Amino acid sequence: MFAQTELFIVEAVMWLKLCIELIGALIIAAGILVALRHLMAEWSRGRSAGFSVVRLELARYLALALEFQLAADILSTAVAPSWQQIGQLGAIAVIRTGLNFFLQREMREEHA
Repeated sequence: MFAQTELFIVEAVMWLKLCIELIGALIIAAGILVALRHLMAEWSRGRSAGFSVVRLELARYLALALEFQLAADILSTAVAPSWQQIGQLGAIAVIRTGLNFFLQREMREEHA
């Protein structure tokens, strides 16, 4: 009984991880579409000065998607992690947190 319960929990967490990764991917896709729409609007007006605004818009979506992707990675190591998985999560977390930090900093600089 315990083995079945554990198996069910592991499988449920993996499905949840997959759903969260999908949400992150959809956020990125939405960000690209929004950024392209703004970029096309700027080009149709003959302005290239709006490029920073477009980059800032896309950066917001990327920062949010990174949070979802990191959450999915944390979930995958929450159930029966091995030392290798923990090490990989650590490396991924550092990389994604670094990316998010620099995206947030760039967004603050663009707002200022």
